[in-house]
Amino acid sequence: MQLQFTPEEEAFRQELRTYFTTEIPAEIRERSKAGALNYPDDLITTTQALNKGGYAVPHWPVEWGGQDWTPIQHHIWREEMALNFVPDLLPFNAGMVGPVIAAFGSQKLKEEFLPKTANLDIWWCQGFSEPEAGSDLASLKTRAVRDGDHYIINGQKTWTTLGQFAEWIFCLARTDPDAKKQAGISFFLFRMDSPGVELRPIQLIDGSYEVNEVFFDNVRVPAEYMVGEENIGWTIAKFLLGNERSGIARIGWTKTKVAQAKELAKATRTPQGTLLDDPLFAARLAALENELLALEVTQLRVVAGSSDGKPNPASSLLKLRGSELQQAATELLADIAGPDSLPVSGIDGADEPADISSPDWAQRATPQYLNYRKVTIYGGSSEVQRQIIDKAVLGL
Repeated sequence: MQLQFTPEEEAFRQELRTYFTTEIPAEIRERSKAGALNYPDDLITTTQALNKGGYAVPHWPVEWGGQDWTPIQHHIWREEMALNFVPDLLPFNAGMVGPVIAAFGSQKLKEEFLPKTANLDIWWCQGFSEPEAGSDLASLKTRAVRDGDHYIINGQKTWTTLGQFAEWIFCLARTDPDAKKQAGISFFLFRMDSPGVELRPIQLIDGSYEVNEVFFDNVRVPAEYMVGEENIGWTIAKFLLGNERSGIARIGWTKTKVAQAKELAKATRTPQGTLLDDPLFAARLAALENELLALEVTQLRVVAGSSDGKPNPASSLLKLRGSELQQAATELLADIAGPDSLPVSGIDGADEPADISSPDWAQRATPQYLNYRKVTIYGGSSEVQRQIIDKAVLGL
């Protein structure tokens, strides 16, 4: 198999690079590089600039803003986004509910939601996980009962990322309590300001407020805002999670962190020279670079073998190893920062930065390391990915 990019693909890469570095404001890309984006404004500005050029949702159907690209072009697009510090698109819009509505929604839902979803005129959040239904999502207890032209929804969701900015939520709820776990679930869309919706913040280990609990108390949802037919929500959820895992390895992002670690180590003085001269550190850095290169080659093989457009179970391998390498890169940066790796805000989560003189990157290193414990959980935990690899890849 040929793993070199063609001249046409390299020209495509340059086209993307030019657009990203001229149309996405430099100050936003600098904040993205530093891990200090302004939410929600930076994501909205970025998405609308990308959408204007046709680069926001290239994996969607062409009639709704997608591009007729090859799998390799999609790979290059993801990589150049990361290498040029273009902020990640809001996954709930671009990678989750948008493709779901395009594949399963009525024409009315497509026309109402897809253009606004692509342009981030609507900010979506995800209502899947519950206190007793995370990795075992099919055990969810949130109920939706038909009442004339509406459904009445009661229950609770948790780990609702960036729900504090969301105007709409896509939500799984049980519509047939007597059916087998996976068989009685449906997929709903409704506004976050609907009567009966309550949002409560959850403070994370890094001190940030990124996720939420959401409670539903007799929330009335028009039946027309159920996506697909009643009780096929599990089929839709599997489709959504398959889309979520594509690109979740984030190899380009990890490359930028490894490059940053190398530059910082080179500038960190030790009694023997610099940290980069330390044989133990150099070996650790080289091992991470080699692992990242091996994963990139594997990803290219998967991409090159995905021309039929069908989901590849090997994406679970990419997600599993990619998330581990993201964690390894953030740990490396925290170790380089050493004693300077203090939180940006106080332990009580106060907004004011701590009164210390260490560099901003060092202050963010440990909070980022702690925050990235999540990447081996969301999109299907590492244990779930190993089960998929056992069955679908190895045939065990």
